[in-house]
Amino acid sequence: MAKIKKMTKVSHREVEEHATDLSVDAFCNQLNLEVLHKGKSNVIHFSTFNINRPGLQLADYYEHFGYERVQVFGEQEMAYLRSMTPAARLRACERLFGYDVPCVVVCAALDPCEELLACARKFDRTVLRSNQRTTMFMNELSIFLNRLLAPIQTIHGVLMDLYGVGTLLIGKSSIGKSETALELIQRGHRLVADDAVCIRRVSDHLIGSAPGVIRYFMELRGIGIIDVRQMYGSGAVKLTKAIDLVIKLETWDEEKEYDRLGNTKETYNILEVELPMHTVPVKPGRNLAVILEAAARNYRLKSMGFDTLAELDSRMRNRDQDDDLDLFLEL
Repeated sequence: MAKIKKMTKVSHREVEEHATDLSVDAFCNQLNLEVLHKGKSNVIHFSTFNINRPGLQLADYYEHFGYERVQVFGEQEMAYLRSMTPAARLRACERLFGYDVPCVVVCAALDPCEELLACARKFDRTVLRSNQRTTMFMNELSIFLNRLLAPIQTIHGVLMDLYGVGTLLIGKSSIGKSETALELIQRGHRLVADDAVCIRRVSDHLIGSAPGVIRYFMELRGIGIIDVRQMYGSGAVKLTKAIDLVIKLETWDEEKEYDRLGNTKETYNILEVELPMHTVPVKPGRNLAVILEAAARNYRLKSMGFDTLAELDSRMRNRDQDDDLDLFLEL
């Protein structure tokens, strides 16, 4: 994967801009919209996941107007427009479309007034229509924009689905991340990304995936590039996965004191989200696949409220001093 690595190798803190462009056709396909008028550009520039219903603007109040937002017309806005005289309706639409709004969406399959379409043609603004009721459409649009504009960070690592736990393996190159992932695949777990992991923050959740050019591929030193889906089947791969746990692999340091009880709380920050992390030392003879399976199972237990260290502490505090003698006598 030498050439691919040159294209995908990034730092641990490479974050893309939030704003993005999307073609009108792609936007309509995603949200099942009808084009009433396509503006001067074939693309829509999205810079915020916030949405605006321009009722106040139609009433000529433009303080704090979020013109960079998608403008949604529902039944109330259309009813208010129709209550105006034709001249007032034209002035209201002209002022609104004078701003460089990304697009206007008319909901509930309503027919927009002629003045609205005339101003859209005059200022070359995109006007779309949805068959959904306004509230339902805005919910769907909000989810779509949150995913589309979510901040992205690409890091060097491997992302696996272990027992439903999204586990991100990080560490220096050649530490054994891909080899460990391959062993986990053979044990029935699923690969999401190898070498480069694209991480998108949606609300407070981190969703990982692989860059399209290397999706389902894995590099094994001495062997080369393998296609995991072709070799192990579609059940061995997964397109995306929420990241729950980070495992950092590092070369065993005899002078370093590693966590042996589980009372060290390490975290790893990605896109301002703190994830629990374990540092696992690597040396010949350690079965990393089994260790990672145990880490994933332990994470699931903790997420369900069971704390092994607390259980051990409780046993130590409440044990009967004669327990060991009684057990010996029974034997």
